[in-house]
Amino acid sequence: MSRPRFWVVVPAAGVGRRMGTSTPKQYLQLSGRPVIEHTLETLLACPRLDGVYVSVSAQDEWWADTAVAKHPKVVRVDGGAERCHSVLNALNLLQQSAVPEEWVLVHDAARPCLRMQDLEHLIDQLQEHPVGGLLGVPVRDTMKRTDSQAAISETVSRDRLWHAYTPQMFRLGPLHQALEQAIAKGLTVTDDASAMELAGATPVMVEGHDDNIKITRPEDLSLAEFYLQQQGRA
Repeated sequence: MSRPRFWVVVPAAGVGRRMGTSTPKQYLQLSGRPVIEHTLETLLACPRLDGVYVSVSAQDEWWADTAVAKHPKVVRVDGGAERCHSVLNALNLLQQSAVPEEWVLVHDAARPCLRMQDLEHLIDQLQEHPVGGLLGVPVRDTMKRTDSQAAISETVSRDRLWHAYTPQMFRLGPLHQALEQAIAKGLTVTDDASAMELAGATPVMVEGHDDNIKITRPEDLSLAEFYLQQQGRA
């Protein structure tokens, strides 16, 4: 019996408005290299992954100059208007090479600090699961809900609350169908687990390390550099 195949989709068509820069956040310099190079480095170093599909904007002027653009396991895909469209475009192309039962791991381009041990742990925990799931960490802080004026309306119990990270790992067929259905309903889902939940599936959380941060604000770059140094990757 052949081993199961695992594919990766990296949506990287965003412009990163919250960073306040003209360069998309995935191409900002982090320890002397673009953020996306650090992100893909871990994925490409994992021998269990069969290919990486990267969705970039059709107007992207940075991707071709990265050290990973010509890697033999990397396939470039045109991204879409939102993250969910970029993922779906990659899945449409992936369907030419993979069967519906094979696994897809969707990982944010702006999460460069993913640890190999967390990636392996996710695969180990989910490869026999009927649905799939995602990396995350339990919420440790007190959570507040506010109104539109930032006035606190309630304190939310953190019991069984998680921060949702990536990769998020689901089978190709069900994930493709779930994203298609969500988009057809006019829903802009911000992560793949949400699409699966809307389709009636129950993904599971797999605990990873909380240094798997997503770069969204300028101060995140220095924090990511610190984490990479701690991991011996910078």
